[in-house]
Amino acid sequence: MERRRYPRVIKQIPLRIRHEDYDLVGQTHDISCIGAYCTINKYIPVFSIISVVLLLPSKTKKNVVSSVRCKGVVVRIEENQEKNKEFKVAVYFNRLRQKDRDKISQYVQHFL
Repeated sequence: MERRRYPRVIKQIPLRIRHEDYDLVGQTHDISCIGAYCTINKYIPVFSIISVVLLLPSKTKKNVVSSVRCKGVVVRIEENQEKNKEFKVAVYFNRLRQKDRDKISQYVQHFL
């Protein structure tokens, strides 16, 4: 049993990450209301401040998404040994409006 303060779910959610000269697209591997573990195609140094846009799918309507914007900090990054030029990055959401945190929380709770 996980002992995390905030539950997470394994879901692939499209996202966009901006960091200085980079404008990247990727997807989450898992997500909670305080962070996400994602796949991207560029190395971003640990402790970098990034802008994140998540496209949360609607739980009830097909082809409808809800956009969530926040700032985050890269807390871990590792190169995927199985795929060239792919990185797994852990992001902590350090600036997220409460209404957006609630959107993520409701999304996560739906799948628990």
